[in-house]
Amino acid sequence: MSFEHQVSQQQNTLLLALKGRIDSASASAFEQAVLELFAEPGRRAVLDFETVDYISSAGLRVVLMAAKRAKQGQGRLLLCALPQHVREVFEISGFLKIIDTVDERATALRQLAA
Repeated sequence: MSFEHQVSQQQNTLLLALKGRIDSASASAFEQAVLELFAEPGRRAVLDFETVDYISSAGLRVVLMAAKRAKQGQGRLLLCALPQHVREVFEISGFLKIIDTVDERATALRQLAA
């Protein structure tokens, strides 16, 4: 399955719904979408991984870049709905210690709206 993404705005938060495989072939499209999320300072964004089948180190690099951009611009980034196999990749890489995650999209949107 190829990579797809959709951006929407909900409760003053940008939501990037991800789908498919995030690997070296799709990382540039993922990176472009993330750059647009944090184009302005102070933005809050959720990356929804609910329908992500796979993430490689190239995808992890983009997530780390997103976290850095959010912090630099006084914004906020939350990851949500990581499937177990994707969560394991984030856990092994140590990302769960440095990037905030929640189980559900609704929880993420509530946290960023507060």
